[in-house]
Amino acid sequence: VNHKDKIEKQSHQKHYSMSIPKVCAIFGFGPGLGSAVARKWSSAGFHVALLSRKLEKVQEAESSIPNSKGFACDVTIPESIEAAVADIEKTLGPIHTIVYNAGNGVWKTWDKIELEQFDSAMKTNVNGLLKVTQVVAPGMIERGEGAIMVTGATASMRGKPFTVGFAPQKGAQRLLAQSLARDLGPKGVHVGLFIIDGSIGKDDSDPSKIDPNAIAQTYWNVANQPKSCWSFETEVRPSVENW
Repeated sequence: VNHKDKIEKQSHQKHYSMSIPKVCAIFGFGPGLGSAVARKWSSAGFHVALLSRKLEKVQEAESSIPNSKGFACDVTIPESIEAAVADIEKTLGPIHTIVYNAGNGVWKTWDKIELEQFDSAMKTNVNGLLKVTQVVAPGMIERGEGAIMVTGATASMRGKPFTVGFAPQKGAQRLLAQSLARDLGPKGVHVGLFIIDGSIGKDDSDPSKIDPNAIAQTYWNVANQPKSCWSFETEVRPSVENW
């Protein structure tokens, strides 16, 4: 890149950041962590895209979350991701931050799980993340900034007899996120993975629950780290968790 091209690119990036509201897209929106993340980014002035397989669910949430809009998206279907992203960028603008919160699993042992169930969890946790990145990251690279925050799990660190339909998928997701982080980091895109070690829920009487608002704050803190000090993997757990 010659000096003139570099100046033009920097000028384009500055113009983008000053003139267009930033957009956060939450894949796998729900009433717990997804809602908390949406409210956090909304409170910071972002436009927030709420994505779920059921359009009516995210449309209901629009009224209680400022600057938000719901979109239907099934992350197991590549064409659904492509259509949703195109709709978001046409309606709200370029996506600056992805929060990949979509996930599912089957709690069965190796001899009880069906291969279709195993594959379904892989499509949601791994294939979907890859496809979302393939569709959105090129724009982030062009603009020289962006963040991809991924909701992981302790199961990605170890397998248990009954997590055959969850641990391999979250483990693959963790390694995919690491591959993405190593490649996209030098291009200005911050990829962060969060190992959620505990049950999520807002219950002041139960210290074993992780407050979703606290997790959302942690996501925000990592997503806004200065480039000289980026984190990739962050473990979060309640103080009483036995780990």
